[in-house]
Amino acid sequence: MPTVLRIDGLRVVIYPNDHRPPHVHVLGAGAEAVFNLIGVDGGVTLRTSQGFSTAQLNRIADALGTARTQLLAQWEWIHDHYRL
Repeated sequence: MPTVLRIDGLRVVIYPNDHRPPHVHVLGAGAEAVFNLIGVDGGVTLRTSQGFSTAQLNRIADALGTARTQLLAQWEWIHDHYRL
């Protein structure tokens, strides 16, 4: 699972054999969240979360939104090159 970004000590990972829609897993501090990179409004949206506070999720979403274009490109590259 490649780490594609770090946010305040948290790891943002993309699993190579994962499903669509494009999304990332945010791991760390005993918590995990999954964010879709293409939400209903076209931006980053939270799918699931366990252990993060609302304030943490808002900061993570902001950072992911800033890196969204890069993350989408990495998601596509990883899924094109790591197919099993």
